[in-house]
Amino acid sequence: MSWAHTPTLTQYLIEQRRRFPSATGDFNHLIIDVARACKAIARQVAYGALGRTTHAVTTSVNVQGEEQKPLDVISNECFMRLTEWGGYLAAMASEEMEEPYLIPDQYPRGHYLLLYDPLDGSSNIDVNVSVGSIFSVLKMPEGKEQPSVEDFLQPGIQQLAAGYAIYGPTTMLVLTVGQGVVGFTLDPDFGEFMLTHPNMRIPESTKEFAINASNARFWEPPVRRYVDECLKGKTGPRGKDFNMRWVASLVAETHRILTRGGVFLYPRDTKMPLKPGRLRLLYECNPIGMIVEQAGGRASTGYGPVLTVQPTELHQRIGFVFGSREEVELIEHYHNDPDAHVSDLPLFANRTLFRDV
Repeated sequence: MSWAHTPTLTQYLIEQRRRFPSATGDFNHLIIDVARACKAIARQVAYGALGRTTHAVTTSVNVQGEEQKPLDVISNECFMRLTEWGGYLAAMASEEMEEPYLIPDQYPRGHYLLLYDPLDGSSNIDVNVSVGSIFSVLKMPEGKEQPSVEDFLQPGIQQLAAGYAIYGPTTMLVLTVGQGVVGFTLDPDFGEFMLTHPNMRIPESTKEFAINASNARFWEPPVRRYVDECLKGKTGPRGKDFNMRWVASLVAETHRILTRGGVFLYPRDTKMPLKPGRLRLLYECNPIGMIVEQAGGRASTGYGPVLTVQPTELHQRIGFVFGSREEVELIEHYHNDPDAHVSDLPLFANRTLFRDV
């Protein structure tokens, strides 16, 4: 690939904007500011134990009841400080903050809302495993002047854009603005995100699944059934061998599925009966769900589309299943029809030269 002809993130956004002559450009500027925040976080993550600023950071337990790491706090600050001043946002909400953050009076206030998980998978930092940031953009409801919590409680289908940055061997920004999914790789020499993956698609079928098997005793019967059938391999009802993966980083799991297929399950279970799931609907499931759906996959609660769920709380949790469409649809089928058999679905019937058609 000739870098001279490779679009940057800015060029890509300009091309997208040209399809809407009445657009003001505010949306583009917001995405560029988010990308700047991701670059700043990538630099902090890259320093690792050499980080100069992490030792002076005060941490606590966040609203999720999780102990913050210094990079959680720094990453949250990066998003806030690099997006608040531009005049494009009315407010933002973060997994690390109990209440929405309203744009200070000294800055102009815009018409967009930003939701983000500043550093997903931060428990992996100490073992040098890929981590990332997740973000989502919503439109401020018409006629509202003062943002409130209720303004953020929009179903995922109303997202204008969603994306994630992954901080691994290379730093990548994966983005959808509702016209498919594209991936940009950060060129460390030029400091620019370059378009390297122009049409990211999830294969419809797969032989790979990801789930935290240590929670098996808490799974609901449809999930236990699905995993058991996968583990039986070629001699089981699925008729093929599966591989199992688990990274404990939603961004890393998503990126693997987006590049080579697979299915991810973090279902509702009985481990914490008062919580209908472990992942956050607004900061994790909705943005990842939009990316997955735009890439030809399916994102689900296990029972139905996650993007149609009406949020009721800012930090609401939910069960989440996503990935290759065939697998997710089968999992939904097991949840909605417990007595279903694989052979009942034409898609999963045994294929043979002697099968009657």
